[in-house]
Parts: sequence; C-alpha cells; structure tokens
Amino acid sequence: MRLLLLGCTGFVGRELVPHLLARGHQLVVVSRQSRPLAGLDHPDLLRIQADPALAATWQEPALLAAVAEAEGVVNLAGEPIAEKRWSEAQRRRLLDSRLGSTRNLVEALQAHPRPGRVLVNGSAVGYYGSSEDARFSESSPAASDLLGQLCLHWEAAADQASTDCRVVKLRIGIVLGPDGGALGKMLPVFRSGLGGPIGSGRQWMSWIQRTDLCALISTALETPAYQGVYNAVAPQPARMGSFAAALGRALKRPSLLPVPAAVLQLMLGDGAAVVLEGQQVVSERLESEGFRFRYPDLDSALAAATSPAAH
Repeated sequence: MRLLLLGCTGFVGRELVPHLLARGHQLVVVSRQSRPLAGLDHPDLLRIQADPALAATWQEPALLAAVAEAEGVVNLAGEPIAEKRWSEAQRRRLLDSRLGSTRNLVEALQAHPRPGRVLVNGSAVGYYGSSEDARFSESSPAASDLLGQLCLHWEAAADQASTDCRVVKLRIGIVLGPDGGALGKMLPVFRSGLGGPIGSGRQWMSWIQRTDLCALISTALETPAYQGVYNAVAPQPARMGSFAAALGRALKRPSLLPVPAAVLQLMLGDGAAVVLEGQQVVSERLESEGFRFRYPDLDSALAAATSPAAH
C-alpha cells in the first residue's frame, strides 16, 4: 500500500515507520523535523520536510504527487500536549497544529480523490475529560474542557474526508515505550530508586504499549471493516499507584516515594492535568473487532518496555 504519513517522526513514529516498511508498504513521511527518521535508509521511504499546518506546504509538487498516489494516510500531527506550560500561545499551537494540519490534509485528499483510500487519524483519550469513578467507552460524550474540545474538533476535521475515503479515528491512551512519552520520563527516576506514584496515585492511566499501537494502526489501514472511532487502549487500565508499583517490580526498584502534584504543576501549569488527572477508558469496539493485543496487561507491557532489548 502507498502510504502518506504526517506527524510520524517522533516517539510513535520511531517504531511505526519500521513496522509499516516491514509489512511491505511504501511510505512518504511529512514532518517539520529535520532529524533522521528512525535511522532508516530504505528504498520504499521518502521524506518531505514541511509543516503540514501551513496551507502553502500543500502546494509543493512532491507533496501533491504523494497525496494523489496515497492509498492510505496516517495523521498523527500535533504539538505535544504535556511538555510545556499552557500559555495562550501554547494553547494556540496545540489547536493549530492539529486542526490546521488535518483540514489542509482533508482538502488535499478531496482535491485528489482515490477509490478505496483510508485515513487513520489520531485523537486522544483526553476526549472524555477526567474522572476517578466514571468508565468511558467509544460512545461516551466529549468533555467541555480544553482537551475534550480539541479532540472533538480534531475528529470533526478528519470526518470531512469521509465522503471520499474510509476514516478511522484512534483515541490514543498513554503510550508506553522506553525512549519517550510518560514512561520515558519516569524511567530515570525509578531506576535511581526514587520513583513512586505521581500526585494522589488514584488517577486512572489508560495506556497502550507502543508495539500494540503500531499493530493497531497497520490493522486499521489494512482491514476494510475498521471504520469510525476506536479507543486505542489496552484492556486493563490501572490507577497511578498500581502503575508505579508495576514499574518498580519491572525494574526491581522501590516505588514508594510519591511525586508531589505541586512539582508538576510548577513545571507544566495546566499541562500537568494530563498526568495528575486521568480517565478509565475501555475499547468496546476493539474487543468486538477481535483485535489481539501482544501486551494486554501492565506487567507484560512494562517488562517489554524496560528490557535491554527495548533500547
């Protein structure tokens, strides 16, 4: 399959790009970043350095040709949610990097229609807001907070492509891998023996191992039955306290020292809510589709992410 990838050069892309190449797909990867792409030099991989949120980008001949030829598209483009304080400028970047990229992409796809095309578009479990008690599935409504509304509008922008192609929207949970994301930041602290639950420890973590996320993306691309919204989360969400204990077991290190919420709030402001608040999310639709997780439980997921082979 000829694929066009947006926002796939970071933490997820480091495993997704090799995974898709191994499955025989031909890739055109669009990214603002100039860093090497997963260390790959492959005849079926073409790199275009450009900002997909800028309308002018989509007038480039190489990108227009890639759009016209694409049989499938993966759109994960977006400014990281929890790495900076949510100043007004950062809020605007969070919004524009997702909505601008997606709207521009959809317009380009509509201008170059192709029968049987599929768009796999990112979203996040932040769609549902936070709760210590509620349980959310794909049919649960969007929250009224910033992340809930951001995800709602992001998905709506992707839906505009549905007249021309099959649209799959993945509400992605906390992605576990050793070299980035929340786990990547926690590992040095836990390895030093100073790890523990962040905040109250009662907040839910709805997670997915990166290998399973990559498998889900390729399954959504390759399987015509996949359409609409799926919660990209493993079957067993865990509270932060249980997550910290499981990580301590995986590393054979203590996990008793809590990280005060005030520390994260000082560093990230509103962005700390992504870690300090959580939601219990399940994927009823993946279960009904029969998707098989390689790492369905936290112990196996963390063992894989922290093994020497993972580095």
